[in-house]
Amino acid sequence: MSGRNRSRAFLCLGGNLGEPARTMAAALRQLDEQDNVRLVQVSALYRTPPWGRTDQPDFLNAVAEIETGLPPRGLLELCLETERVLKRERHERWGPRVIDIDILTYGQERVSEKDLEVPHPRMLERAFVLVPLAELAPDLVIHGSPVKDHLDRLDASGIEQISDDREWWRVPASSP
Repeated sequence: MSGRNRSRAFLCLGGNLGEPARTMAAALRQLDEQDNVRLVQVSALYRTPPWGRTDQPDFLNAVAEIETGLPPRGLLELCLETERVLKRERHERWGPRVIDIDILTYGQERVSEKDLEVPHPRMLERAFVLVPLAELAPDLVIHGSPVKDHLDRLDASGIEQISDDREWWRVPASSP
């Protein structure tokens, strides 16, 4: 990876249209191929009920830990470009989607801009984010408490780990 300053960041990936596992795997491979991004680890794959708007198919979700030389804004632009390449269309908030890539954390930095807020402002309300994040970094401190403590306050009963293979993204596969 080029660049002198590297930051540790966590990304959440999800989708519920088409073949979400295949699309998420393609997104991870595309991110990992960038000179300024190194994929450190990826969580297992989880089937999760929709959040916000519930009259849609279940989602598949995962979290990835990366190291990057990009600043937060550059990482956001890379995530959005990856979504565009994979045919993400934005029609409605919390609606069905082929792929969604959110920046959860970026080191210990806090960013508050019009279209970029880090740590992600609603991540602590979402078990579908915290379950795979806790798998990778249970002691990561966000807003003064470890991820595992935030997760203990949520109902994660509808979340199903569909594979314990953390390498699921390396080989294109059909959606479970």
